[in-house]
Amino acid sequence: MDFQKNLLEYISQSLMTAGETISIAESVTSGCLQLAFSQMPNASLFYNGGITAYTLPQKVKLLNVEQEEAEECDCVSENIAETMALNVAKIFDSDWSIATTGYCTPIRNSSYKIFAFFSFAYKGEIILTKKLELHPKTQALNAQLYYTEFILGCFKSEINQSLILK
Repeated sequence: MDFQKNLLEYISQSLMTAGETISIAESVTSGCLQLAFSQMPNASLFYNGGITAYTLPQKVKLLNVEQEEAEECDCVSENIAETMALNVAKIFDSDWSIATTGYCTPIRNSSYKIFAFFSFAYKGEIILTKKLELHPKTQALNAQLYYTEFILGCFKSEINQSLILK
């Protein structure tokens, strides 16, 4: 998989300049974000690690998602993404975190739609949560790659804002 090299370099340089770390909790992107971060220059200086928790029981067990809430929404909601982001940052003791949850194929539980929620946390606070919707005929891998690229672009913007505010 090829990611935009300049985007990866920018994120890498920004995190190293700020002396900050990041961790990732993924579901719908199935490790694509973790792969992207591992490809960044000097990744071991800022990328603390990640978790791919694809099933509801694993999100409950590993990321402390509330079981009842998860069952009500098939583990796909804005709040689930936020909980995943906050808890992966605690697990990996990182400044930043990213979490994803959603659908890359249209199924009954998604009302036959393809969408994802992603959330960014910074120093224990949620700073951005968004929903992405794709055409229901989008191929699963293409959906995962699109989510990944879009999230990386949004993360670049959030890093810019944090550096400007310092």
